[in-house]
Amino acid sequence: MDRIACGRGGIVLTMTARSRFHNPVDVHFGAGALARLPELVGNRRAVLVTMPEARALGMTGQIEALLGQRLAGVVDQVSPNPDVRELAPMYGDFWRRYGQCEVIVALGGGSALDTAKLLMVAGADDRFAALVDALDAGVTFRPARAKRLITVPTTAGTGSEVTPWATLWDRHVKRKKYSLHLPETWPEAAIVDPRLTRSLPRAVTLQSGLDALSHALEAIWNINANPISDTFAVSAARDMMRVLPQLMTSLDDEALRSQAALAALQAGMAFSNTKTALAHSISYDMTIRHGLPHGIACSFTLPAVMRLAIGRQAERDAVLARVFDGDIASAPDMLTAFLNGLGVATEFSAYGVTESESSAMIAAALDGPRGRNFIGAVA
Repeated sequence: MDRIACGRGGIVLTMTARSRFHNPVDVHFGAGALARLPELVGNRRAVLVTMPEARALGMTGQIEALLGQRLAGVVDQVSPNPDVRELAPMYGDFWRRYGQCEVIVALGGGSALDTAKLLMVAGADDRFAALVDALDAGVTFRPARAKRLITVPTTAGTGSEVTPWATLWDRHVKRKKYSLHLPETWPEAAIVDPRLTRSLPRAVTLQSGLDALSHALEAIWNINANPISDTFAVSAARDMMRVLPQLMTSLDDEALRSQAALAALQAGMAFSNTKTALAHSISYDMTIRHGLPHGIACSFTLPAVMRLAIGRQAERDAVLARVFDGDIASAPDMLTAFLNGLGVATEFSAYGVTESESSAMIAAALDGPRGRNFIGAVA
């Protein structure tokens, strides 16, 4: 196993085992990066998948101007946390109207990117039910057709622009969350243009930043972690904890927006290889049963999860210590103070959850696929 030591001289890695890091996404980062879209689309026909407000914000118009006749149409009825009931008719209409288009351009936050990934693969009969049935049965969906995907995030947090995962909710019938991930759902390219995040209101900026912080920390206390993912995760966590409080008081600061976007991208790169862990596993029940926004739902338990993680593996402790200037003992309290300073409570009771319900929720989360990635779930 790789040994990691931290000291005044920096980080020392002693490699006694091989690590593998895979991410095929062609990333374009920086202010004005959206201008690269025509080059990335090339001569192919594209469909824009985005949120309704993109038109009023001028973003849909930018894409239309950049792509011209190559843009076959716009799907702009994406809603937060895509649900089976909402996506079924959209999916059928999408494949009927745009079956011959080669590329989806996904513009928006995590919900828009998730929706695009769910739309981009189809079975032989183009039935959304076939995809949902496979997810519900826990078997691999095997698409007969798939489109290519170019992601353009408008939030600094989702990380979905560089991962193959898409979240699908069933809030009305089975009250559960599904995760789609296939070789076909890796984006072909990602355009991370921090200027697209400047219109975000305070609440969404906060939730997005905390989602990214959760991605970074969850990639560290993770059984799938490796020195490469650690490099991205440590940098992302440190930078987001530094930048986010400043950004909350200076939402129009382009430099801070850029730093937050880079931190979120790094967090996405980290968990693109590790997946998330216990805090995210808990968050799904908090969102579906208590209506808590995802960024808050996956971050308010971080101090408690960290307390469970510390002491499990010395190597993971050493990586966490790099985030908190070497002070691993005080790290949970430092993280609690950070979240409280942003107005985020870190107790279940603050969200109307009883002690018995929270205990059951944690036990179920530990047994879930994301919970089993947590080092504390390993005996």
